[in-house]
Amino acid sequence: SIMASEIKVDTIVNAGGDNDTGIDLATNDQILLKVANATKLTMNSTGQTTIVGEGGTTTTSVQQGLTKYWTQFNGSGTVATVDSFNQGGLTDNGTGNYTVSFTNNMNNNDFSPTTGTKTHEEMIEAVATSTVQLLTMNSSGSNVDDAINSITVHGDLA
Repeated sequence: SIMASEIKVDTIVNAGGDNDTGIDLATNDQILLKVANATKLTMNSTGQTTIVGEGGTTTTSVQQGLTKYWTQFNGSGTVATVDSFNQGGLTDNGTGNYTVSFTNNMNNNDFSPTTGTKTHEEMIEAVATSTVQLLTMNSSGSNVDDAINSITVHGDLA
């Protein structure tokens, strides 16, 4: 039979015992990951996580930097998702006009969507906390279907 175990510690240190590397669990309900006695990662009790950036002098929020939604879809013929993350649905509104919806909504409509296609121009028509509507157009400004469409969203989840 398998027994569940529990280890209660304040600090985990490396095997060398130098106490300047490890996970400090005793600091105001947050986890600190330290290397050479310098904090490299902090996670607070709500799960907000900051990590030291590439240059070593500034920190960045892990949650802020993550993509909250992405998809690639075929917009030509039968519209279909090729692959996606956090996608609740894909709607064909007509030629070159699509709406994507999120499984987990954004906190507000101030998020940053980025789009692209294989051969045409793509623009954001409308945004809401749960959807983005995008248009694919040729160089004359007429809506056209494109086989490869993509959109990525950065911002805060609700």
